[in-house]
Amino acid sequence: MSIEMIPFEAEALLDWIELTEAFKAGHLLPRAEVSDTFLYREPDTLLSRAAWIDGMGIAVKSATIFPENPADHVPMVNGAVNLYSDDHGTLEAIVDFHLATKWKTAADSLLGALLLARPESDCILIVGAGTVARSLRQAYGAAFPNARFQVWNRSPAGAEDMAAHFPDTLVATDLESAVRGADIITCATMTRAPIIEGAWLQPGQHLDLIGAYRADMREADDEALRRARIFMDSRATVLDHIGELKIPLDEGVVTRADVQGDFYDIEAGAFRRSADDITLFKNGGGAHLDLMTSRYILEKWRNR
Repeated sequence: MSIEMIPFEAEALLDWIELTEAFKAGHLLPRAEVSDTFLYREPDTLLSRAAWIDGMGIAVKSATIFPENPADHVPMVNGAVNLYSDDHGTLEAIVDFHLATKWKTAADSLLGALLLARPESDCILIVGAGTVARSLRQAYGAAFPNARFQVWNRSPAGAEDMAAHFPDTLVATDLESAVRGADIITCATMTRAPIIEGAWLQPGQHLDLIGAYRADMREADDEALRRARIFMDSRATVLDHIGELKIPLDEGVVTRADVQGDFYDIEAGAFRRSADDITLFKNGGGAHLDLMTSRYILEKWRNR
């Protein structure tokens, strides 16, 4: 049995728009069976995610999130992705964790924006300046090549460093005014309390929320949820697991019926909008997307 070992350098073979198309195709297959397990040792997290899609195979990813690692010059997130065949359950590939996660996470949000944001969007605000924020700059830049980008970060130095690495990217110093002036707002922070206020949102905007991954984390407040049409990548991996929706659902701020659709509803036409709609997309990043991403990576690697 030959097991492919796919390094991060394989990203030179990948294309952001191609991956969003692979996501669409993957959601035409039977709905994924998914399972998430969280273990905590405050402030650290072990997240294990597994997915099985009939016709595609199995992926298992375990991730450790240690927020204090950067102080020791160690990446905050580490882990491994194993890809198993659909026919015999044999291990086919071990894909570099950071490669699969980078491309899965940013392409997830990008597909949401391609479906929900105004095609003519020309001002994109990135909230956060970490590793995910930089991959979002690459992904959104591929789909909106003529857009102007701004980046806001709690630490201005982080925003300045990120802006220096990308063309047409400026530092935003005031979050409220930057949100009010953007066509697309994409958030990738480690905040637990909301930092995006619904009162700031304007008709026609698209809000993309990525950072919250635990049941006690949120990036947007209740008013943002009340004002927006709500979408997500997967109800199964978001509603009962991630604070962005779990908390307001538990408190009666919104109901499950307020969720307009997830990626399994694309073909049914759920991802529609009018010009003045405010749309909110929650990127939950379930293991089924790791499976689709790893399959895409493996195919590009084998055909290199």
